[in-house]
This record gives sequence, C-alpha cells and structure tokens, in this order.
Amino acid sequence: MSAQATYNKVLIPLVAGAAIALGLLIGSFTSGNGKVSGKTKSDKIRDILKYIEAEYVDTINPGELEDEAVVSLLQQLDPHSSYIPASELEQMKEPLEGNFDGIGIEFNIQRDTIMVVAAISGGPSESLGIRSGDRIVAIEGKNVAGNGIRNEQVVKQLRGKSGTKVKVGVFRPSIKRTREYTITRGKIPLYSLDAHHIISKDIGYIRISRFSATTFEEYQKAFKELKAQGMRKLILDLRDNPGGFLNAAVSLSDEFLASGKKIVYTQGKARKREDFNATSQGKFETGSLAVLIDEGSASASEIVAGAVQDNDRGWIIGRRSFGKGLVQEEVQFDDGSAMRLTIARYYTPTGRCIQRPYQKGKEAYYHELADRYSNGEMEHPDTLQHDSIAYKTPSGRVVYGGGGIMPDIFVAIDTSGYSGFVTEIASGGHFSTYTFAFADEHRKQIMAAYPDAGVFAQKYDANALVTGFYQYLDKQGVKQPLHLKSNSSEFMLTQLKAMLARNLYGYNGYYQVASATDKTVRKAIEVLESGKVVTAEPNKK
Repeated sequence: MSAQATYNKVLIPLVAGAAIALGLLIGSFTSGNGKVSGKTKSDKIRDILKYIEAEYVDTINPGELEDEAVVSLLQQLDPHSSYIPASELEQMKEPLEGNFDGIGIEFNIQRDTIMVVAAISGGPSESLGIRSGDRIVAIEGKNVAGNGIRNEQVVKQLRGKSGTKVKVGVFRPSIKRTREYTITRGKIPLYSLDAHHIISKDIGYIRISRFSATTFEEYQKAFKELKAQGMRKLILDLRDNPGGFLNAAVSLSDEFLASGKKIVYTQGKARKREDFNATSQGKFETGSLAVLIDEGSASASEIVAGAVQDNDRGWIIGRRSFGKGLVQEEVQFDDGSAMRLTIARYYTPTGRCIQRPYQKGKEAYYHELADRYSNGEMEHPDTLQHDSIAYKTPSGRVVYGGGGIMPDIFVAIDTSGYSGFVTEIASGGHFSTYTFAFADEHRKQIMAAYPDAGVFAQKYDANALVTGFYQYLDKQGVKQPLHLKSNSSEFMLTQLKAMLARNLYGYNGYYQVASATDKTVRKAIEVLESGKVVTAEPNKK
C-alpha cells in the first residue's frame, strides 16, 4: 500500500461501516509523523513488515499481511473506521453511486433455475424484450439450469463493463421455447426510493431504502407525482434505511424546513464546525409530516429524523433508531484500496450527538441491538433508555441524544410473523417460490383484471392464494401445526398478497399491499388525519 492518498472524501457510512461509497469532498488528508526513537511511527510499521518478509521462518504474502495490519490498527479506534481492499471497493460503491454495469435484471434462483423477477427499467434486457417470468438457461452457450448455479456465479457471469457483450439463452414458458439474446451491457440504475403512492385520501407515502447519489432526484420526481394526485400530507418511511450520503440527507431535510433552519452540523478535533442550514428551496415546508424510523434507521436517516424533530416540524413515529453519529473521511491509495477514518461527529440542530457508546468494544457495540430485543424495548416504550443529557426543541419539547433518535410516538414491533412455523417457511424460500410460480401462471389474467398496484391492493381477494399455498406446503412436506397456522393467518395472507404484488407491479405494489396491516403506517395515518400538531406537551407513547 502506498502512503500517498489519491483523494479524500467525507461520508456517513452504512450500519457497521460496510457498504458505502463516495461522500462530500472536503480537501486534503493530513496526518502527523511524530518521531519515536529517531524513527517515524510510519517507518516503524514499515520496518517491521519488511523484517517479517525477509526473516520469517515461512513464506508469507506481504500484501495480505499489510492489509491485516491496517485492519487491526483501525479496529482499535471506533466501530466505523475501516479498511477496504481494492478487490472489494468498487462493489461497495455501487449501492450509493446509483448504478452498476450489467445486463439489468433482478433474478432469483428457484428450482435450480435462474428466474427473471424483473427487467430493470431503462436497462439493456428490458430494451430487448426480456421480462418477468423468463428463465435464463444458458450463458455463453453453457447450460446454467439444473446444475446447482449460485447467486454469486450468476452475478460474475452477467455483470461486466459497459459496452461488452454476453450471450444468454432465455426460455419463456408461455411460448415453450428458448431464444438466444446477445446483450450489450450498460449502466444500470439502482433506485433508492422503493415506493410512492397515495395511501389514504390526501396522504402520500414515500419509502427510501438508502441515501444514494440519486436519492434526492428520485424523491423530487415522486413528490411531484403525488402532489399532482392531491397529496397534502406526507409519510416519509425511513425504516431499515442504513444511511448513505450526507448531502442527500441535507437536501431531503431542506425540503421540509424553512429558510435558515439548522439541519445538522459536523465537528471534530481537527475539523472546524461546519453548519448545514435550510434554504428557501423547500417544496413541503408547511404540510403535515410523519417520519417513520426503527432500529434499522441509521446515520443519514437519523440526520433527517433529527432535523425534523429538533425543529418541531413533524412527528417521529416508530422505535428508537440505530444511533450512528460519526462521520468518515475516505482516503484512496494508489493500489486501489481505501481507508475510511472517523474525523468528526455530527450533531442535530439542538446540539445532540446520537452516536451510541462504543467504549466497551465492537462486540458489545453490535450486540446492543440484540439486547434491545431481549430487554423488551421493542415491545414496551417504558423500557427505553435515555442518556443523562436532555435537550429542548424551540417549542420546549425535551429530546435526548447519545443513543439514537427517540420517537415521539412509539409503535411496538409486530411479532405476528415470528412463529416457528412462519420462520421455517420464510427461511426455506417458500413464500418467494410459490408467489413467483403463481404470478408466472396467472400474470395475464391478474394484470387484465387489476391494471395497477392500487386497484390490486384494494380489490384482489387473496384467500384462494393462501389456500393454494397451504396445499403447496403439503406437497413440500412442510408440517403445519394447526394453532400456529391459525395464529399466523392474517400475516400469511398479507405476505403472500404483497409478494405476489411485488412480482407483478414491483416494490411499489409490495408496499401498497403491506401497508394495509402495517401498524406503524396505520398509526401515522391516524395522527395525520387527526390534525394533531407537534407541541411541547408530554408525548403520548
């Protein structure tokens, strides 16, 4: 690894500091070279590695040893400083850069066959007419059906640089024949906005899965469509959103806040305080707003939730968020690897840092989420733990830092799908396999009767779907305890109908169906329809 950094970037990483890419360019990376016994610290480490390579009893790979040394070094600092080898860096960038190179399909492997779940809009496969329900049975003339192919093998063979070509054999059940396509790979868009639709009267719903380079553009498009449909109130769903770009979070927060309102600020030992304030460009600065969060909402998601909460702008509904308040700077080295070093903390408008403590080590840090389940926090609001520092919003409401964003309105986790029976069939892939096959067989009839996801969600009777699913489970030899079967019936119906909608209409269809029994969404609708406003009065949990 060269000590020469090629460029530096600031980012808010995903949970566990794993899969994020580029952030906000802030300038040059510098580090001290303090001397120890006449040698710099960097010389000491380099000399040790050279000595090991030359004198160690066995042959070693110096590059791998060097990587391990860097990993070990960064692990001593905090849970989110990390090292990314060159072989992994490009793949880790994809989710937040908003695109990747490939043929543009979503797929599942079912019954030892590559099933096309969807051809991505605007991708090369869609333009050639490949569609949901097709089977890829050959790649470059070699059979890939019935031979135990795995997901990573499919990705390796179908992805590649834009402009390169790959030949695939596609079997379409409706015409019972295989056709060969030569697909020119291209840039495939990765969307961060999963769903948007009118969910009740004048209430719009937007779900964002991560904060990528394209998130704000996607949000603006969705918002414009919903406004045209009569939206006056908004539910912004950030549950299970692990974060992403700082600038995407700031831009989205700006949509809801009046000019001059503080969104977030960052500060570190060697980094001066930098404030991010709202502009006059926001298009939803006064409409009723509810932001949904849970234990999977982290970093950039918490910036948005914190900005809304600290400015008394809207309701935060759900469960305590992850608690990630550190900012990383990415430094790339000339061997293609990169280091992400924590250089600052971010603070919500009232001055709270929501970073969870990590002084007890990484193992305890990551086990804290499991502790939340075991101590009852997910089901009972009175078990929520606050730190010792209280902050006040402009209206006088008390908010807390040091451990995630606390919701204004708590909604317990839904455990209806947690029975052993449901877990077994879900982990076995039975929901996916059955609904895919059902959609494959009945696609034309269903699409003719229910032309869009909204009509399907409202009018499609899924009881026959559930009956057929139990018959399918019998054939698969899955035991069905009667008491568990009856207790899980509502969950089963919703899940099967939602997954069928996913196969027919995409993620928007899935969330339109799922929201009908989603307790957090229903609570948000109730609050927005009631006309309640955020005040300094004690929050009702």
